[in-house]
Amino acid sequence: MNFNQAELSGYLNIFWQFSWPQWIVFSLVMNVILYLFSIGLYIFIEKTCRKSQLQEKNHPVTRSDFYLSLLTVLCNSFVMLLGAFLWKSGWIVLGENQSGIGIAAEVIALLLLMDLLMYFFHFAAHLPFIYKILHGKHHEHVSTNFLSLFVLHPFETIGFGLMMLALLIGYDFSVISISVYLMLNLTWGTIGHLNREFFPASFDRFFVGTTRFHNQHHLDESKNFGFYTSIWDRVFGTYK
Repeated sequence: MNFNQAELSGYLNIFWQFSWPQWIVFSLVMNVILYLFSIGLYIFIEKTCRKSQLQEKNHPVTRSDFYLSLLTVLCNSFVMLLGAFLWKSGWIVLGENQSGIGIAAEVIALLLLMDLLMYFFHFAAHLPFIYKILHGKHHEHVSTNFLSLFVLHPFETIGFGLMMLALLIGYDFSVISISVYLMLNLTWGTIGHLNREFFPASFDRFFVGTTRFHNQHHLDESKNFGFYTSIWDRVFGTYK
């Protein structure tokens, strides 16, 4: 699979010429669309999946969680704006790898590297003095609902974004690889916070971070800190 480099460069040139007010509007609109996509995907799977619930009831949707989820959207928009600034300042360089194999390799690299970074970040968020300030709100959702993915302290949201930007500064990933990774990240996060197992049971043998894997973390906060995989939990002895 090959992509038209001239066509892609044309699209990037449009974004390069965006004024900062245009970037602000674009980042807000895109993140609202992704927010609504996640909610829609969650509700669709809940309505169509025939598997039994992992926990008896979904966590109730509260007004405070709704407002916090909107703040998460704003924080994600800020991270996107920071990424645009770093790109226009030359700190982030977008690679030109357009082959299907190359893109797949970059996406896998992003998944594994971010999974490692997120494991350590997530583990640190459970240290008592940090947990109380930052991560405790998320774990009020012992069970989950369609907002659980977005119920995060702003520092957590920005922290995740900064890890991603650090990888983009360190290596010239292509814009297609980055886009595919970000969609996988959102989809995986949505599926991980379902109250029904989405993956076949056999996926546990392939080190996949399944819905049950993350749901178990909400039940036992000392286990299963990984996101996309269970690799790092198995390596560091926190797998359950």
